[in-house]
Amino acid sequence: MNETDITQLWVYLSTKPLTGLTITLVAYAIGFWLYQKSNRNPLCNPVVIAIALIALVLHLTGTPYAAYFEGAQFVHFLLGPATVALAVPLFRQTATLKRALPVIAFGVLFGSLVASASTVILAWALGASPETLASLAPKSVTTPVAMGIAEEIGGVPALTAVCVIATGIVGATLGPTVMNLARLKDWRARGFAMGVAAHGIGTARAFQVNETAGAFSGLAMGLNTMATALTIPFLWHWMFG
Repeated sequence: MNETDITQLWVYLSTKPLTGLTITLVAYAIGFWLYQKSNRNPLCNPVVIAIALIALVLHLTGTPYAAYFEGAQFVHFLLGPATVALAVPLFRQTATLKRALPVIAFGVLFGSLVASASTVILAWALGASPETLASLAPKSVTTPVAMGIAEEIGGVPALTAVCVIATGIVGATLGPTVMNLARLKDWRARGFAMGVAAHGIGTARAFQVNETAGAFSGLAMGLNTMATALTIPFLWHWMFG
């Protein structure tokens, strides 16, 4: 098969929804294999590796993202059920959650505000533009919600998505070390901190270490997403609008 035949074959396949789905699954499989080979090092996050591989394929083949997403949307749809499934281990911790409810509520609100304010203040001190500041503000919540918040307050959703992924990787990589240095040993507190600071990637890391930590991380991720979605747009428009 010569180069012309391969090009024509790709033009044909790229119009089929199954192609986008296949590329996504193969890219993630490669990413997960590398993740396993690295002894589950957070720096080798399979999601990030898959994103890089998919971007490379789309760039080399000249495939529009919209055409790719026609197939990839099937995986995108499963994001909702996967998030809801986090309620299962959380339900097993119901008794503990009831006792810690006041602390959880305060921790989520305080953590949400600190995560946003510290980033915006540091970026402002370094001379970032208003558009960049708005893009950074929601970087500690899950990607779809963060992109929506950024668009609402005048940021760039694409930049926000990159910042969210970077935040998750840094949190999953350095979070356990920071908590060890702080001598934080309670799995509930460790998981909660990971969920607030590092959203889904941090939660996945917490589940790998301890189920209780994973449950509290999932709770923190969900509550932090809600708190950020409710407070950041209001505060942003009040302060800068």
